[in-house]
Amino acid sequence: MILPIYIYGSEVLRERAVDFDISSQDAAETISKLVSDMFETMNHADGVGFAAPQVGKSIRVLVVDGEPLADDMPYLKGFRRAMINPVVLEESEETIEYNEGCLSIPDINAGVIRPRRIKIEYLDEKLIKREELLEDFACRMVQHEIDHLNGVLFTDLCAPIRKKMIQSKLNNIMNGKVKTHYKTAPVAKKR
Repeated sequence: MILPIYIYGSEVLRERAVDFDISSQDAAETISKLVSDMFETMNHADGVGFAAPQVGKSIRVLVVDGEPLADDMPYLKGFRRAMINPVVLEESEETIEYNEGCLSIPDINAGVIRPRRIKIEYLDEKLIKREELLEDFACRMVQHEIDHLNGVLFTDLCAPIRKKMIQSKLNNIMNGKVKTHYKTAPVAKKR
C-alpha cells in the first residue's frame, strides 16, 4: 500500500525513533507489512532510501534500494535491504561529500560530508541479525536513513551558508507550498 510521505515541518521527523519491538506476538507479520508498504511508497516516489518516520511511524526501521542507481554505480546492483533496529558499530575517518536530497524535503539538494565506510548491525525483515560493511553510496544511503531515525535531516548537516540559502524553501515546504508527484501527509505539528 502506498502511504503518504511526511514532509519537512512534521514533528515525527524530529523525534528519535524507538526500537521496533521484536518480542511481540505479531512482530514478523507487522514488520513484513510495514517493510512492503515502505518499499512500495519509496519506489512510487522514485526514492532509493526511506525511513519509518517518513511514513509517520517513529520506529527504527529503514529500507534502501540501490538498484535504480546501478547503471552509474554497478556495485549497487542487488543492494536492496530492510534494516530493523540498525546500529552503526564503526565509521571510517575518511569522509566524502555528496549532494543529497530527500523525499521529505522535496526539490532541495545540498552537499553533505559523511564517513566513506561504516560497519552496521541490524535485523533483516525476517528478524535475522546481520552485520555488514558498507562503502561509498551504499554507506551514504544507510547513513541518511539512520539520521532520520535519530531525528536528523540532511539539511541539518550542510554548510551554514547553504542552510541560509535554502531556508525560504524549507519554510515553504513547512507551510504546504510545495508540489510533489507523490502523496504527502499534512504537516503534523504537536500542539
